[in-house]
Parts: sequence; C-alpha cells; structure tokens
Amino acid sequence: MRTALALGLSLVVSTAAHAQSGAADGQKLAFDRGKGNCLTCHEIKGGDLPGSIGPKLENLKGKYDRAELSAILNDETIRNPQTVMPPFGRNRILTGQEIDAIVDFLQTL
Repeated sequence: MRTALALGLSLVVSTAAHAQSGAADGQKLAFDRGKGNCLTCHEIKGGDLPGSIGPKLENLKGKYDRAELSAILNDETIRNPQTVMPPFGRNRILTGQEIDAIVDFLQTL
C-alpha cells in the first residue's frame, strides 16, 4: 500500500515538474521571433513589443481545454477558415513536441 502511494505521489510530482519544464520551453518558443512568434500577433504577459492582430492571450485554461489549444496551434483553419493564424503543425512550422510545450505555457496564462 505504501509503495503504491509513494509511486503515485512520485508520478504526480514528476508530471508537475515536466509541465513546468514544458511551460518554460513553451514560453521561449512563444516569445521567439523566429519560431513560434506568437508575439507578432498577440499580447502576452511578459512579452515585448506585442502585436494586436490576434486576441490577448490570457485566462486560456478557463476558455479552452488542452485538446482545443493544440488543435488551434496545429491548424486553426479547420475551426476558422478565415483566420490569419498560420497552421503551425500542418505546415511543420512547429513539431508536435513544440506545440505541446506552447500549450503547457498557454495554460499558465
């Protein structure tokens, strides 16, 4: 019983640490003008020289679940054919791992 509890607690701590690491990596990608480039169109807390084409990115965890955010980053044209947001996943601008890291970051906003 104690071993199972210890393993469960270890998994929770490991998962939380991974999410924090992923969020830090995601923030770097979101703020990187050459890769994720989210600041070109969006205002994000902590970012310099934000754009105003897209909505301000805040309280996203309350608005979208993880799957929705991933889908938006992968190819927003599926949900909104008139969007100007690049299909980061479909066009291979970002890898699946990079999209996951940015979603980790967006869920902290």
